[in-house]
Amino acid sequence: MLASASPRRLALLRQIGIEPARVFAPDIDETPRADEAPRAYALRMALAKLAPVEDGFVIAADTVVSAGRRILHKTTTAAEAEAYLRMLSGRRHKVFTGVAVRAPGGRVASRVVASVVGFARLDDKQIRDYLASSEWEGKAGGYAIQGRAAAFIDFLSGSHSAVVGLPLHETAALLRGLGFR
Repeated sequence: MLASASPRRLALLRQIGIEPARVFAPDIDETPRADEAPRAYALRMALAKLAPVEDGFVIAADTVVSAGRRILHKTTTAAEAEAYLRMLSGRRHKVFTGVAVRAPGGRVASRVVASVVGFARLDDKQIRDYLASSEWEGKAGGYAIQGRAAAFIDFLSGSHSAVVGLPLHETAALLRGLGFR
């Protein structure tokens, strides 16, 4: 089962030949704790998404874009997305993706994958055009690396699939370690 409403996570799982029997969106409180570091938040959210589901193999993940210790949330307005894009322009930032897997019987394995992403310096037209695309809607940090924002990326160290939403190598390793065949 996949504990995520993200179509990107489902597509990534299918890319490695895994078709979940069930896909659902866990209803959890995603409010960060006071002074919670982005890495810790990503792991806590992934683990929290495992909690409300029945027995069986369950995969959950959470992706956090951070500028320093600041968590850049899923954008809900164009103004917020613009502020994030301007903040990221010409800089490197980190993306933490927590992935958690629960096996039948309740054993849990988890991991956080950290990636560093560098944005080229964006001009006003690039930002306006990206905002007009509406691709930023609901995206952590206000961008989707697998979409138009790929043109902004001038550096990536880490896992591309983790930045999209699910670290495939690590997810497959966690599943194998828990006995998934």
